[in-house]
Amino acid sequence: MIEEVEKYLDFLFPNPKCELNYNKDYELLIAVVLSAQTTDKRVNSVTPILFNKYPTLEDLSKALESDVMDIIKPIGTFHKKANFIIEIAKILVNDYDGKVPNDRTALEKMPGVGRKTTNVVLSNLFDVPAIAVDTHVARVSKRLGLAKDSDDVLTIEKKLMKKFDKSVWSKRHHQLVLFGRYYCKAIAPQCNSCKLKSICKNSK
Repeated sequence: MIEEVEKYLDFLFPNPKCELNYNKDYELLIAVVLSAQTTDKRVNSVTPILFNKYPTLEDLSKALESDVMDIIKPIGTFHKKANFIIEIAKILVNDYDGKVPNDRTALEKMPGVGRKTTNVVLSNLFDVPAIAVDTHVARVSKRLGLAKDSDDVLTIEKKLMKKFDKSVWSKRHHQLVLFGRYYCKAIAPQCNSCKLKSICKNSK
């Protein structure tokens, strides 16, 4: 079954990548924090404005929370997120010489940065093998029987790490995200044209 899943994912997304736009390492970290409970498309609509107004980490670290909130208001939960990203900027400037650390423990200590965000950052910036489980990955994994309906995100991550070879963890993560975003959607999934329909719980 795993081979069937991998073959189809490779067919649909031979060269998958993160759809958040960024030019600097810290821009990815901040974009992923902003992406919680919203879409990458919506985040991509506000980050150019944010990073144009605050072109350096130092600028962002000194920003007024109210000004940042005004910029990121379209993405929701903007009160918390404005505070998170200003504090992250301060930490990066004061403790890490303005660089995102290649260190899971250090990243997960930052406000608004959990395991999923850390996995995305380590994978994309430092090529660390990782599988970040967001709502798309969780939904697809449960529908395809790669995880149980009752599994939490950490359990799903561990199961996927066992099922896929470590060398392709990051690739499979991106493929599962894109598959869930564009094909195996929460509402109106494209089941009729899906080549994994025979193993999917959702289509039975």
